Amino acid sequence: MDEDYDVIVLGTGLKECILSGLLSVDGLKVLHMDRNDYYGGESSSLMLNQLWKRFKGDENPSESLGISKEYNVDMIPKFMMANGVLVRALVHANVAKYLNFKAVDGSFVYNKGKIYKVPATDVEALKSSIMGLFEKRRARKFFIYVQDYEENDPKSHEGLDLTTIPAKELISKYGLEDDTIEFIGHALALYTSDSYLEQPAIDFVKRIRLYAESIARFESGSPYIYPMYGLGELPQAFARLSAVYGGTYMLNKPQCKVEFDDSGKVIGVTSDGETAKCKKVVCDPSYVPDMVKKVGKVARAICIMSHPIPDTNECHSAQVIIPQKQLNRNSDMYLFCCSYSHNVAPQGKFISFVTTEAETDDPESELKPGVDLLGPVDEIFYETYDRYEPTNDSGADSCFVSTSYDATTHFETTMIDVLTLYTKITGKELNLSVDLSAASASGGEE
Repeated sequence: MDEDYDVIVLGTGLKECILSGLLSVDGLKVLHMDRNDYYGGESSSLMLNQLWKRFKGDENPSESLGISKEYNVDMIPKFMMANGVLVRALVHANVAKYLNFKAVDGSFVYNKGKIYKVPATDVEALKSSIMGLFEKRRARKFFIYVQDYEENDPKSHEGLDLTTIPAKELISKYGLEDDTIEFIGHALALYTSDSYLEQPAIDFVKRIRLYAESIARFESGSPYIYPMYGLGELPQAFARLSAVYGGTYMLNKPQCKVEFDDSGKVIGVTSDGETAKCKKVVCDPSYVPDMVKKVGKVARAICIMSHPIPDTNECHSAQVIIPQKQLNRNSDMYLFCCSYSHNVAPQGKFISFVTTEAETDDPESELKPGVDLLGPVDEIFYETYDRYEPTNDSGADSCFVSTSYDATTHFETTMIDVLTLYTKITGKELNLSVDLSAASASGGEE
């Protein structure tokens, strides 16, 4: 271990693994260490007996739940947008070939006590029962504007400069109702708060286009894809990639301590009495507790079921977003469902998560509106975890700390953090203009 590296990465969570792979491809000499004897960190995948041990101690799971090793329960479950940044990064790093993806069957939104499919195009808007007749026509016109919008074609702008006008001004032009604005903003554009309404409309339009283009790509009921056997395959795929480019992985390295010189700059990492020297360190918040602050808390319920989420068209994999105002909350609630069709559970079993940014200290009561939508559950586990953000100046000390995973059940916010860190570490933007056909996915249910 007594060698010099360009970068030492601590923790094998998804963010750290993606960065490790990208930096290896860039030709940097990378050492990747983890205090655990398994990949994944906070974002690991657990078999049933591991899940049981984590939540119920020494008890044994009921035999009716099936064989332990047929479960791959992701602790940070998130779907990937088919045309999104993570898939582009996988193709860019040539990792997509190590993974088998499958389209996610459905994308839904909760409105006034009911679950609706999220309409994403002018055609779907006309068919959707979430809106009345006149609102459908207004929404159709809005979607046509978004679909026809080309940044480099002023004719398609209809006199609007989306780089300066806020999203709410664009929306007001079409006279959309509050409920429509809510599902477009939260279930289509995937914003986690309403602050986007005051921001330039260009990002809003790009997000809606990404959603619609992602749906069109695999012609399934959602814009999302998910790896067979779950996300646990991702860190290992990046480990293979890193190894191809000369990266070194070391698991089960206790007490990884980041070392600084007298000026406060990173000089290496010590573990087991040995120090590996480096110019930069990348890590998750757990490795540098004195360089992060708590910014929130995620509450979640993990459920094992024997049926799909009711009112989701029997989808074997689905996301349901419950916008914050529907529950008089400050943050959205997310339902995630995956099943044996993605090989994450035995035949006939479904894994569902209900997650949200915690606003109380009672996750059971707080998550009840989401859990009630699931119908009968075979088993349910409740948990909260704290969210941290770095407080250090990475430009001064060369220690690049990721933020904790939020409650969303898609990768969009995760990848914003990854790309921001990549640019800080390398001083350049990641070029993600790639041929997406390299990441294919099989369609709906098998």
